[in-house]
Amino acid sequence: MEATQFLAIQTETYKLGFIGAGKMAESIAKGAVQSGFLPPPRISTSIHSNPARRHPFDSLGVKVLPQNRNVVEESDVVIFSVKPQVVRDVVLELRPLLTKDKLLVSIAAGTKLKDLQEWAGHSRFIRVVPNTPSAVGEAASVMCLGGAATEEDGELVAKLFGSVGKIWRADEKLFDAIVGLSGSGPAYIYLAIEALADGGVAAGLPRELAMGLASQTVLGAASMASKTGKHPGQLKDDVASPGGTTIAGIHELEKGGFRGTLMNAVAAAAKRSRELSQS
Repeated sequence: MEATQFLAIQTETYKLGFIGAGKMAESIAKGAVQSGFLPPPRISTSIHSNPARRHPFDSLGVKVLPQNRNVVEESDVVIFSVKPQVVRDVVLELRPLLTKDKLLVSIAAGTKLKDLQEWAGHSRFIRVVPNTPSAVGEAASVMCLGGAATEEDGELVAKLFGSVGKIWRADEKLFDAIVGLSGSGPAYIYLAIEALADGGVAAGLPRELAMGLASQTVLGAASMASKTGKHPGQLKDDVASPGGTTIAGIHELEKGGFRGTLMNAVAAAAKRSRELSQS
């Protein structure tokens, strides 16, 4: 069926459902509610294995329904936010309810559109790779549209995920590299923050002050890179005066292979993503 034959989602009134009530679903729901993008009564989920997951959604005012099937029946847009090892079984179980007037979205890591579309029985599907800073409204997400998802569907999903950070659009063949960079990248930066703080402690700073300075320094540097439009190399040069402290520190990083190590980390994570998606 052609995408143009699908019913348009009414952006002012549509209902959003989460299949899977984990941290990422909570972050997206929280962002949508707090930004005013969606009122809580238009969002639903269901809780199964962990009753403690009910509280975050209750506190947002999101509807918690008895079963996944109730969420699908209630919703116009359905986000599959379950673990990758169970997404196939979950989609197949709900397939009779996944009618073509519903827009389906997956944030399950490593699960390809062609498989999702086959399990669901139609291709009005959008795959999104978010990352954990969605919990503080600073996600770096990337999406790819399935065969029958319309441009309007894409815009709706972009606005939804835009409520928890920034979102880009890319070909699905790039998704393993995206997982290696933005998906796994926060962990690399946490290591860097911890190491900077340890360096501060080694130089004599109290631990709390060192951690605060390290975190804020990384935040500030990232903001400079994203907001000034300057190349990171130029920003680095702006800090490093001749014969000064910064160039001495940079020299040590270069001797330690800092750039190559980060590049290798992204490449290794991307390779592992490919392996997992093929298994």
